[in-house]
Amino acid sequence: MTFFSTPPLATRPLSDAVRPGPLRAVLQLRALSKLLLLVLAAAVLVPLLQAKYGAAWPSSLTVDVSGPLGKTSDWIIDNRDSHWLFVYFLGHLSNAVVISVRGVYLLLLALGWTGVTAGVTLLAWRVAGLRIAATALISFLVSGLLGMWVPTMQTFALMVVAVVVSVVVGGLLGLAAGLSERLFRMLRPVLDTMQVLPAFAYLLPVVLVFGIGVPAALLATVIYAAPPMARLTALGLRGADPGVLEAVSSLGATGRQRLLTARLPLARKELLLGVNQTIMMALGMVVIASMIGAAGLGDRVYQALASVDVGAALSAAIPIVLLAIVMDRTTAAAGERLGADTAATGPKWLRGRLAWAGVAAVTALLALVGRLSGSLVWPDAWAVDLARPVNDFKEWMVDHLYSGVPVVGGTADWAAHFTDWVLNPLRDGLTALPWYGALLIVAALAWLIGTWRTALTAVLAMAAIGVLGVWKPSMNTLSQVLAALAVTLVLGFGVGILAAGSKRFEAILRPVLDVMQTMPQFVYLIPVVALFAVGRAPAAAAAVVYALPAVIRITTQGLRQVDPSAMESARSLGATRWQILRQVQLPLARPSLLLAVNQGVVMVLAVVIIGGLVGGGALGYDVVTGLATGDLGLGLVAGVAIVCLGLMLDRVTQPTERRTTGKGA
Repeated sequence: MTFFSTPPLATRPLSDAVRPGPLRAVLQLRALSKLLLLVLAAAVLVPLLQAKYGAAWPSSLTVDVSGPLGKTSDWIIDNRDSHWLFVYFLGHLSNAVVISVRGVYLLLLALGWTGVTAGVTLLAWRVAGLRIAATALISFLVSGLLGMWVPTMQTFALMVVAVVVSVVVGGLLGLAAGLSERLFRMLRPVLDTMQVLPAFAYLLPVVLVFGIGVPAALLATVIYAAPPMARLTALGLRGADPGVLEAVSSLGATGRQRLLTARLPLARKELLLGVNQTIMMALGMVVIASMIGAAGLGDRVYQALASVDVGAALSAAIPIVLLAIVMDRTTAAAGERLGADTAATGPKWLRGRLAWAGVAAVTALLALVGRLSGSLVWPDAWAVDLARPVNDFKEWMVDHLYSGVPVVGGTADWAAHFTDWVLNPLRDGLTALPWYGALLIVAALAWLIGTWRTALTAVLAMAAIGVLGVWKPSMNTLSQVLAALAVTLVLGFGVGILAAGSKRFEAILRPVLDVMQTMPQFVYLIPVVALFAVGRAPAAAAAVVYALPAVIRITTQGLRQVDPSAMESARSLGATRWQILRQVQLPLARPSLLLAVNQGVVMVLAVVIIGGLVGGGALGYDVVTGLATGDLGLGLVAGVAIVCLGLMLDRVTQPTERRTTGKGA
């Protein structure tokens, strides 16, 4: 990027110094030609399609897949105990998962509450410092005080295995996508499907294959938690400084050496963020995994909510959040120290070569003390009842905030206004829009920011929704997703920009984001419904709360990684802080901002099912009904339609670079 000294910046916009005029003119001409072609196509096709099929999706273009899906379900049930695929592959995979999780759980039980608390605290001290060690100590003590020690150990064991598997799988996929453009294009829809396909949609086929239990729960968690690691790994590898890579290549380094000595170290921040997001999303699946046999904190939350006991649900949800904080902080600090010259912290016995032996010895000693005291689990007499005050506070909020608040009105009024002014017009407009009009709009948006292949993919994704026979509920769901996504991006970009400009604000914000991202949606769903009533408004609120942390984190990370020399050049020319942000930071952070949009899309769609539980209706309700009734056709078709919506939204929000050969549009 080049800045010129004349004329003075005060009399000339900063963008004039960095904007290539001829290239911009060419791009505008190309966009205009695309629009003219689309207008011509619409003028020819719209009258023909209207005359032949009408405005509603034609039934002649609909395919009924419920029959084949029903036969598939019956075949799995009949052959699960005899077919070689189950006996010699899936069966061994299931056994390996059970053995791994049970082995970790038995180790935790053998150490007892004293050994586990001491071991995690010393480990955090060894790799992360005293502050993180204190956080780990307080977190495990709080889990015991809440009477959740055994469920915490069950969840901890499952999460350790799930996070390790997710990081390995996601890292390998991201490595392949980051090193190969072709694999990147091939894996992109796969990752979209893994992350957007609602867990409720694939819970039924997973249970059909593996049965109720830990293997099905772990597989569902990995499917949901691995894509962020893959995406961020690919982003880091593809965004490596070309100058550094060229310098390494000029020294005669092989491809493997370039990867290990240049690409991976340069992508360390993205890799750490990927681990962070994997941990958060894995813990976000705890409650859903409990619905198919995973014991632990998620099961306690699910049971408490079944009896509408918000206090008991919060008592089990707090340890989930604390586990996420401890795992996130410890792994992040360990990654920062990896390859650095910084020595381990703590006393001398924690800093030498025998440090790990010292940690193990002290942990074993304290575990032995706990065993000799006759208490391997947290004593019941030390537990504190949190449920009653929480339930009382929830009732107070409902009594005082639901309605009758002076000036601003109550939460019921907010929900009604949001529904009447935003959700209803969007839904009515999309459902009234002719199907061919929707396809043309999608084609125009995708083609203007990408290639004809991008537009074709988006149009085929939308057409698949109609072919599956769920066009109208999909438009209803799309209206809710667009409204929640707009709120998420406005808030996420705004808060992310503030956090990138202030380390103190980011430090204050970080635990808040941890709580928002790891607190199971089921926990805050009841107070949200109590405050906003049943309907589409609380569904949108749940989606915003869940998707906002990822958008804020990725935005902050992208702005922080902007080349300091470019910002310094802008300052030397007299640019204001607003000019630097708008004309330097935001353009240079474009890949990260686009990734934030992508994650906002997929995470809002991931909460569509939760919305179906609280009155959101449409596709979310169909998925939940399919799981509850064992109807593979209903649930899976609605889930695939959600994936198609996600694929379409991704293509119309993620610009695609044209090939330099000039082939393609």
